[in-house]
Amino acid sequence: MCANSCHIKQVEASNAGVKVGLIVRGICCLLAEIPGETENIHIRSIVGRFLEHSRIYIFGTPDRDKIYIASADFMTRNTLRRVEVATPIYDDKIKQRIRDMFGLMMKDNMQARIQQPDGTYLKQNRDVEEINSQEQQYADAYERARQ
Repeated sequence: MCANSCHIKQVEASNAGVKVGLIVRGICCLLAEIPGETENIHIRSIVGRFLEHSRIYIFGTPDRDKIYIASADFMTRNTLRRVEVATPIYDDKIKQRIRDMFGLMMKDNMQARIQQPDGTYLKQNRDVEEINSQEQQYADAYERARQ
């Protein structure tokens, strides 16, 4: 159940040439990479062992981005039937940490699956260094806790 208004805006952005990258926990009913419609939308699914996932929203270019974190996904059941919250991130150090986390998830080639135009998901190419973004984030958190 995806919010239709979000899909419409993402398709409009794609058609205007905006690159849209989505990291979803499971499946997404928006079909990505369809020529002439959603060719600028790329969807990655990452499901880890605890099913946890971030609610990070980054808009704009790295030099002038706006970053938000939220308590829920923008799905109809969350936006129409529940009280949820999203907040902007202003602190530059925290913004950089969130960008780094997002970048790590975009490099994940162990848990990530890439959505194809027909809605199927394929595993990443593993010919390069193996990256499991969630396991790396666990290790980083344990290291910070030790310090």
